[in-house]
Amino acid sequence: MRLIHQIVIHCAATKPNMDVGVAEIRKWHMNRGWSDIGYHYVVRRDGTVEEGRDENLVGAGVKGFNKHTIHICLVGGVNDDMEPADNFTHKQKIQAKQLAKKLQKKYHELTGIFPAVVGHRDFPGVKKACPCFDVVPWYYDMIPDLDEENY
Repeated sequence: MRLIHQIVIHCAATKPNMDVGVAEIRKWHMNRGWSDIGYHYVVRRDGTVEEGRDENLVGAGVKGFNKHTIHICLVGGVNDDMEPADNFTHKQKIQAKQLAKKLQKKYHELTGIFPAVVGHRDFPGVKKACPCFDVVPWYYDMIPDLDEENY
């Protein structure tokens, strides 16, 4: 089992009218020569969570930092001009937060390590806006804990 130190939030860099999922992103990544989709999970526009690369396998989300990370991708992240935009749905953000909390708990119970939740852009040397919002205050302060019934 891998030791997970961080759960990384990404965006798919897709326009808000594009509702893609694991199948499409897997195809894009494999067309680039990758062995599989780089993300462990994808959260679609309607909040549906799809499983991507197996959690036991190292992902391909942040070059040089993949050995101890789990990657969650939210579909969206750019506007119609392909500029970074926090255009994710409320359901996506709630589902992403719930998934990250579940993963934190799981890996803390299994390994004793409590993984931090961060954005792709928070890593040293990353020059991308991904995921196009500030993950740390969103995750730890700004989004209330809501269950599925509240949206």
